[in-house]
This record gives sequence, C-alpha cells and structure tokens, in this order.
Amino acid sequence: MSSNFLSMLEEWDEKIIKLAEGHGLDWYPILYETCDYYEMIGNMAYHGMPTHYRHWSFGKSFERTHAMYNAGLEGLPYELIINSNPSIAYLMEENPFYLQVLIMCHCIGHSDFFKNNITFANTHADNVLLRMRNAKRFVDGLIEDPSIGVKKVENILDAAHALSLQIPRRYRMYDSQKNQKKALILDIKQGKYEDDFPPDPRAIPVSPEPNILAFLAECSRALDDWERELLYFALEDAEYFMPQIRTKIMNEGWASYWHFRMMHELELPDSMHLPFLKMHNEVVRPHLGSINPYHLGFHLFRKIEERHGLEECFIARESLNDESFIRQYLTEEDCVDLNLFSFGLDKKEFVIEDVSDNEGWKSVKQNLIKQVSANNIPSIVVEGVDEANILTLRHEHDGRDLELEYAESVVEHITTLWGDVVRLETIIEDEPFEI
Repeated sequence: MSSNFLSMLEEWDEKIIKLAEGHGLDWYPILYETCDYYEMIGNMAYHGMPTHYRHWSFGKSFERTHAMYNAGLEGLPYELIINSNPSIAYLMEENPFYLQVLIMCHCIGHSDFFKNNITFANTHADNVLLRMRNAKRFVDGLIEDPSIGVKKVENILDAAHALSLQIPRRYRMYDSQKNQKKALILDIKQGKYEDDFPPDPRAIPVSPEPNILAFLAECSRALDDWERELLYFALEDAEYFMPQIRTKIMNEGWASYWHFRMMHELELPDSMHLPFLKMHNEVVRPHLGSINPYHLGFHLFRKIEERHGLEECFIARESLNDESFIRQYLTEEDCVDLNLFSFGLDKKEFVIEDVSDNEGWKSVKQNLIKQVSANNIPSIVVEGVDEANILTLRHEHDGRDLELEYAESVVEHITTLWGDVVRLETIIEDEPFEI
C-alpha cells in the first residue's frame, strides 16, 4: 500500500471523524492496521486480537479459512475491529479505495457501540490487550515447562473452550461458594426463612450455578493451580465475547446505519458513490432461509428513526441487547416487510410453521427471539455434588432437545476437569434422560 494511498485514507478519515462528531457519536480512538488477505485470515483466527495464547483450534481455523478462500468457496470479511481502547481495525490491502472509506465509517459505528452499549460495560476495553498478553505469557511458560508441556495445556484448554458458552448470559460477578454459604447462614440467623424451609448451607453449590467454568475452577479437587488459572483465562475470554454474541444484530445494524448515512453525506464522487451503493446493498440484503444480522439491524434502526426520531436510536443503542431490541421495536409491519416466517422439522423434512400475517406474526417474532442474543445456546446449571463427589448438571429444557453427540462430548470435557463422575440430566423426546 503506497504512502500516497495511506495519505488519502488519512484525509478521508478526518472528514469521517468530523461528520461522526457532528452526529454525536462517541467512540474509542481507532488504530487502523493494513494487512494483506493472508494476514487477515490470521487476524480472523485469533478474533482480531494482536496477541493471544496458543491453541491448536486457532491454527485449525486459519487453515480451514485459507483453504476455503483459495478454493473460492468462502470470502473474507470487509472489516474486522475489536472492542478495545483504543480500538484496532484492520484494512485489507486488496480492497478498493471506496470500500476502505466505507469500512472506516462502519468501524466508527462499531466502536461507538462497544463504548456505549450497556451489555459491554464489564468487558474492560481499556486493559483487554494487556490481559490477553499476560495470558499468552503464562501459557507459553506452561508449554515450555518440561513437567507440563503442550499436551497437558491443550487438554485443559480443550475442555475449557467446550464450556466457554456455559456462563451467565447477563454478566454477574461470580460469588464463591464460601461467600454464598456465609451469606446464607447469616440470612438464616437473621430469620429471613422463618416461614419457609431454608436451603442447606452445606450443599455444593449453595444454589444452582450457571457459571460452570468458574464453579469448576473453584471446586474441582482434581485441578492443579496452573490448571485453575487456565480456566480463569478461558472464563475472561468468554465474558469478553459474550456481549458480542448477545448484540450481533444491533451492533451490525448500528454500524451499517452509520456507514450508509455518512457515506451519503461525504459527497463522494460518482466513481466511489455507485460502487458504495452496490456494496451496501450486497451487505444488507436478506439471506434465504436465515437471518442476516446486517439486514435486520439496519432495517430496524431506520424504522426507529422514522417512527420515533434519531434520539430514540441512541437510546436503543445504549440500553438494549438483541432480544430486548427485537421485543421492543419489531412490529407486525416489519415482519411483513421483511417476509419473516418460522419453520421446523417434521419427519426429517422442513415445513413452514407460521408466516407474518395477522395471526402468525407474533409467533414468528417469538421464535426469532429464541434464536438471538445467545438464546439458542442451551442453558445448563450445576445442580449438586453428592457425598461420593458425583457432579450433577441440569439442562434447563425449553422445548428444544440437546444434540446428544455434542452433549456427550461436553460431559466428557467436564469429567476431565472434575476428575470424577459427571451426570447431565435433560429431557429427550419428552422423556427424562441422563448422560
């Protein structure tokens, strides 16, 4: 990428910043890094992080994406930006100039969302890069330790990664079993259970615990200190990325809304404006048989502005996640305009269950909510540990059965970390089932 090309990008960046400030956007400073397509695949494998601990799964992701890209079976993202202060965004050198300008507008929308949306309040963007760097140093030290080595490290990380989504959807600081026991005993002494039977303070856990990673790190008798530390690193990663899962539609919609608006206001020459419109339409087009988060998010933010004004868009951006966003703003008119419908399996064939008419749109909306904001991830809690040290987990069944092959694999990983028998109670085809 020539120095002249970079200086032109800097000029356009200044214009974009002035526009965004004029609209009241408030984002982290953005550091742009240029890379070729090969480097972009590497950045994708590590979720955009400039530093991360080593694990075979990142290499697998790189090799798969590289092979698919070379075979023409998979494209690369036009932009990649991480939730940090300052934000780091990657510009791929192969992209044409108009697309680089669009990406810079898009990235300001993302960074503004990261900084202001309440779901990201506990992701600690100021020090995430330092935390990732410290985790890398720790893991590198374990791998180089002849008494531990790469196989033992990856065995623990494999199990931790399998559980990375089994944390509370809404952030809450994990309270140790010791602290929960003390609080319960105090409540009992103060008479808070006079008219009720109190929980048993000797129980482990004191109450059903959704944070499986944190519970295992605290309570497993089978783990060495370094293994517990690896679980806490995996937990930090999971808590950092969960808000992105819970706001995918809003985040992409907000960034698309602002790149569309600012690209029109930049007074682009025709040589850039027409390709921009074509690219924008490609990004926000509907996907056959699935939800395109760019399409749905962009549509809803445009409709919110039309119905309630731009200030309402900022309120939504600050206070909601995908579930509450759709619940509050998706109307019957939207369902019809977007041609939304719900479908399911019947005797191994897909059938349409509801369409967006007067009778079916609410059901369609409810089914959509079940698929967004991490609601499609099974909810599993630690139910108890008996005298024989058998760990019992319970699947909070919501009408959707677990995929047994994956569930059995996850139970095996939990067994690795627990070091003893693990049971998972669930329901399969309306009957109690135990793994």
